[in-house]
Amino acid sequence: MILHGVEAPNIIHTNTLAENLADIQEKDRYDVILANPPFGGKERAEVQQNFPIKTGETASLFLQHFIKILKAGGKAGVVIKNTFLSNTDNASIALRKELLTSCNLHTVLDLPGGTFTGAGVKTVVLFFEKGKPTQKTWFYQLNLDRNLGKTNPLNERDLAEFVELQKTQAESENSWTVNLKDIDQTTFDLSIKNPNTPEEPPLREPKEILQNMAELDKQSAEILNSISEML
Repeated sequence: MILHGVEAPNIIHTNTLAENLADIQEKDRYDVILANPPFGGKERAEVQQNFPIKTGETASLFLQHFIKILKAGGKAGVVIKNTFLSNTDNASIALRKELLTSCNLHTVLDLPGGTFTGAGVKTVVLFFEKGKPTQKTWFYQLNLDRNLGKTNPLNERDLAEFVELQKTQAESENSWTVNLKDIDQTTFDLSIKNPNTPEEPPLREPKEILQNMAELDKQSAEILNSISEML
């Protein structure tokens, strides 16, 4: 934090998840939350008892905590594995429903594999505001022509189009909007495929491929004959 200009950070060394959500008071809430909670961790059963939606998944517990600790009108940006959008277990479905009904999930930024984690794990950033339910969500899929990692991290230039389009939530080849009334109201699945992706050219017919191969073989034979005549 010092490297980012925060010279005197107020850091509390504790397990946030050990706090019972029922004990959070208005004075404990925040206007802004920016977080990258750990993925894949597992919490003990006694810690899970602090949350209305029981799950051992650390990131899901943190997301419940963030929603609870935000003030009304508070804003959050949270990094989470993209599987959160589509997991079919009861806890994930309940958590998506809670997020969509208690907060306005206005933006989802879909990031390339390796942005925040190793081994190509894909993540998304959820941008939401507490206090009113979601009616529509704007998605942006960040497509880069390079692999990301510790020595080749994401930079501001990579996000320039996202920042510009998000101002008006404009549609493009990389962005689209989903009305929440159009998603499955049982699973609340948010893994919506980009409808604006350019269509791939149709695959060639086998007959056409064989004809092209025969033509190339003919050209190769003519070249070899020309070389033979020169010897």
